[in-house]
Amino acid sequence: MRGKRRGRPRRKHLQMQVVNPNAAGIDIGSAVHYVAVPPDRDPEPVRSFKCFTADLNALADWLDECGIETVAMESTSVYWIPLYQVLETRGFEVVLVNARHVKNVPGRKSDVLDCQWLWQLHTYGLLRGSFRPEDRICVLRSYTRQRDNLIKSAGAHIQRMQKALEQMNIQLHKVITDITGVTGMRIIEAILDGERDPVKLAQLKHRNNRSSHETIAKSLEGDWREEHLFSLRQEFELYGIFRQKIAECDRKIEACLSSFESKVDPDHKPLPPYKHGNKKPHGNQPDLDLRNPLYRMIGVDLIAIDGFDVLTVQDIISEVGLDMSKWPTDNHFASWLGLCPNNKVTGGRVKDSRSKKVVNRASCAFRMAAQAAGKSHSALGGYYRRTKSRLGPAKANTALAHKLSRIFYRMLRYGTEYVDPGLHYYEQKASQCQKQP
Repeated sequence: MRGKRRGRPRRKHLQMQVVNPNAAGIDIGSAVHYVAVPPDRDPEPVRSFKCFTADLNALADWLDECGIETVAMESTSVYWIPLYQVLETRGFEVVLVNARHVKNVPGRKSDVLDCQWLWQLHTYGLLRGSFRPEDRICVLRSYTRQRDNLIKSAGAHIQRMQKALEQMNIQLHKVITDITGVTGMRIIEAILDGERDPVKLAQLKHRNNRSSHETIAKSLEGDWREEHLFSLRQEFELYGIFRQKIAECDRKIEACLSSFESKVDPDHKPLPPYKHGNKKPHGNQPDLDLRNPLYRMIGVDLIAIDGFDVLTVQDIISEVGLDMSKWPTDNHFASWLGLCPNNKVTGGRVKDSRSKKVVNRASCAFRMAAQAAGKSHSALGGYYRRTKSRLGPAKANTALAHKLSRIFYRMLRYGTEYVDPGLHYYEQKASQCQKQP
């Protein structure tokens, strides 16, 4: 009698459980959208719809008839936004999938198979949606992004004005800091009005300008050619138009911020003064007082963080919103921003730990704030300079941006106030850590 075969016990085959039985998959295109539903819901489970509004409504009606509750869609560019808004308005749970996460799956050769694969993965709960803030934050985000586009367009006209001056050998940009400042705009307006005397033009300089009248007058001696003056006039007028549009955008942003409910009453809990006296708007900062509306809707003064200003807070809030519970911890938030080390482990060893590349406006805002905070005489500034001496400026900037994102997360989620321990405290603590064995 043969003995029983002894060996490893047989493994039970684990089957994936259906998480979303009422799911659908949509592959978004520029002209046609392909939709897949469970085969038992319709004799034709895969259909195509055009991108017109009537077709999008027909798509939503068909999903409703099939008993669909949640939809996963994959798209590039902005083709997904109209359909996303239609489905969200109709009450569907919409999951926008990152195309990078599903693009490497083999065997998909057409859009029809693509939408079926999305439906199947979403049925088993294997897809994770991209972050999208609530609708009113999306409205604010549209205004802030439009403002950023206007600033970039205005910058192009500034460069062309400077080019026209350079072609006439008017070296104004070498004696003043900014040709769009008070001194520069006065001189350019006088030039366009017909003034050519360098001495009279130099008298228009602002009292805060450190260059002498003689130096400015010497820089304004050039060849006044008509074609270059014509280019200068057009670029100057276009720059003024863009400045007007930026001011209109600022008023829209102010009205949008006032529509949010108040989390704190500035009359009972007023804002503390700026750290360095009166903070006057400079550069591309709005002339409106947006610090009070931001403080009222957020509940804490985020501008108190070193390196943060009104535009930084406005840009970050418009990208991430006010609900930090979307990220379980500050570590998740920093990872989503791409500010954490992206460790690639092979054979038990870390081969690469550089942070992953992300296209995120909030991440860019944190990095810009880190550059400003690194120059401050604060604990954050001391941390930046100490890290810079060990790792270099690029990694130090990322490390400080990571720290700023964690501070931002905790203040916004838990309502804590920012307290700077000071540069002396940080240096003393760092010295004690060095002395410890």
